[in-house]
Amino acid sequence: MSCGISKAEFLEDEAPRLEAWLKQNAHGEMKYMENHFDKRLDPTKLVEGSKSVISLLYNYYPEIHQNENSYKLSKYAYGRDYHHVIKGKLKEMMHTLQEEIGEIGGRAFVDSAPVLEKAWAAKSGLGWVGKHSNLLSKSTGSFYFIAELILDLELEYDYPVTDHCGTCTKCIDACPTDAIYEPYKVDGSKCISYFTIELKDEIPTGYQGKFDDWMFGCDICQDVCPWNRFSKPHNEPLFNPHPDLLSYNKKDWEEITKDVFNEFFKKSAVKRTKFSGLQRNINFIKNK
Repeated sequence: MSCGISKAEFLEDEAPRLEAWLKQNAHGEMKYMENHFDKRLDPTKLVEGSKSVISLLYNYYPEIHQNENSYKLSKYAYGRDYHHVIKGKLKEMMHTLQEEIGEIGGRAFVDSAPVLEKAWAAKSGLGWVGKHSNLLSKSTGSFYFIAELILDLELEYDYPVTDHCGTCTKCIDACPTDAIYEPYKVDGSKCISYFTIELKDEIPTGYQGKFDDWMFGCDICQDVCPWNRFSKPHNEPLFNPHPDLLSYNKKDWEEITKDVFNEFFKKSAVKRTKFSGLQRNINFIKNK
C-alpha cells in the first residue's frame, strides 16, 4: 500500500475540466456524475471540518491471468469486491490513528462518494494522471485501487510528481472504441468498461467487433502502458479469483448458468452487471 497526504481544499484546476467533461456528455448515462458538483471539488463541503486528504493505493495486479481462449474480465474484478475489502482496512486504519493520536473526525471513501480520487492521489504525490486518465506510478504502474481518508487533522503535506508519459501514445492507439480521443481526455460514454458495466440498455451496434472479447470492464489501455511492466502481483488473498474462473474458455462462458454466475461472483464487483448483463455482453461479442 502507498500513502500520500494533501491539504483539504478546493480543487481549482479540476473545476473547469469536470464542467467541460459533463457538458460534452462524456459521462453518458452515469447521471450520478452530475450530482454534488461542489462536493466533488471541495472536500470541506463533503466532510465538515476536514483539513487533510490521505490518499492510499492498494495493488490488485493478479499473479495468474485468465485462459487466453476466454471472454475477459477486468483484472480488478477477479476476486472479492474491492469496496468491502478496502473499506474494512480503512476502518482499521482510522481506529489505529484514533488509538495513537486521540479523537479524530473524518470519513473513509472507496470509490463510493463524490471524491475525485485520481486528482487527490496525484496532488498527494502518488503518481501522475496519464494520457489514458488513470493514475500512473513509476514504480508500480496503474493496477491499484485508490481510497481516501478525509480527516479534521492537520498533517504534513506531500507534493505532486512530474508527468512521465512523454511522447508515448500506446494507450490512445490501442483503444478500439476511440474513447481516448485526445491525450488526457477520455469520453467515458465510448469506453468498453462503460458499455459492459454502466450501460443498462442494448449496446449500440456501431461498436460491434470492437470489444476484443472484454465481457466485463476493459484493461487495454493499462495492458499496453510501458509503466505496467513494473506491476507486481498483489498479496491480498481476497482478490484471488474462484479457482474455476481462470480456466473457463469461451464455450464455458456462453453456457454459464445463473447458479454458477452467483457462485463465481457471490461477493464480486461483477454482480453490478447482473447475470443478464453478462449474457448481453457475451452475445454482443459473439455476434460480431
